[in-house]
Amino acid sequence: AALESVAREHDATMAQVALAWLMRRPGVTAPIASATSVAQLDELMRGASIDLEPDAIHALDEASA
Repeated sequence: AALESVAREHDATMAQVALAWLMRRPGVTAPIASATSVAQLDELMRGASIDLEPDAIHALDEASA
């Protein structure tokens, strides 16, 4: 539910938000994402540009605990 809520707030897909969150996690140096089409690559790239605010990061951290 937290992932879905944050995705709605950012007008993004859950996969994009998950990638954005992983990229900001301490200790994660390179999240692995795979694309088999240009459309999938475009979607993944959007995740790299999402700027998650501290409240969103906290909500996602809590949901993943």
